[in-house]
Amino acid sequence: MDSFEFNKIAGATLATGLVLVGLNITAEAIFAPHHPAKPGYEIEIKPEASAKGPAGQPAPEEPIEKLLANATVERGQSAAKPCTTCHTFQKGGPNGQGPNLYGIVGRPRASEPGFNYSDAMKAKGGEWTIDDLNKFLTNPKEFVPGTKMTFAGLPRGGQRADVIAYLNSLADSPKPLPVAKQ
Repeated sequence: MDSFEFNKIAGATLATGLVLVGLNITAEAIFAPHHPAKPGYEIEIKPEASAKGPAGQPAPEEPIEKLLANATVERGQSAAKPCTTCHTFQKGGPNGQGPNLYGIVGRPRASEPGFNYSDAMKAKGGEWTIDDLNKFLTNPKEFVPGTKMTFAGLPRGGQRADVIAYLNSLADSPKPLPVAKQ
């Protein structure tokens, strides 16, 4: 290869590099990137007017008795599926990370044999009533401060009523569900 061929190849390579640098400078001048002052995306959250009552307080929930009128055991069984990661529901079933829940309605709190309850649950005392289960399923840590249960709760009243109807059905003789006053 003679020097003339080499000069042509070197010149073409340099010219291509100069064209690329020129295009890059031109593109940056035309399409300048916008750098936000604060990195990330701003998400606008609209306040829910329907969930709040007057003066910004939460709207009162329907009584559990009224919600139980429309509750079904089948929907409750479906809604309780996530509970199976910690609890069992069979009669005489073993305790898991949480106690067996067969016959929970009307059973004394912290009384499932072989399960190590938190001191807060032991100190709560009393029996599991429908109303207490509703409060516990709404927010376990608020109903029994210091409980070991890490579940956040069921915010929807209808879903809680379905789960309570299902839990009530898990007994040799289920308790009568309370009826809403007319």
